[in-house]
Amino acid sequence: MENLIEFITNNLQIVYIIILATFVGVELIKSIPAVLHTPLMSGANALSGVVIVGAILVMLHSDPTDYLALSLGFVAVVLGILNVVGGFAVTNRMLEMFKKKK
Repeated sequence: MENLIEFITNNLQIVYIIILATFVGVELIKSIPAVLHTPLMSGANALSGVVIVGAILVMLHSDPTDYLALSLGFVAVVLGILNVVGGFAVTNRMLEMFKKKK
């Protein structure tokens, strides 16, 4: 616990930047119109793909006995894949709304 408090006090500016980026991101996402949702989701899917490839590369170059790096890499791969699959599902539902009904 002391290590965590020491890390936060030594890196207080980084903590402020993360908090500010969170608020800016939430406000930005809330103000996006529905028409722009599909192109932005495609961009998010591409970024998640980069995260998946990066996590796999980090896992390949880590020491086989470093269980922390391997487990964090595995979690990153799983969450990235969930994000990509969910993004494609949402994009598919969004595109279905624009098809003409028979």
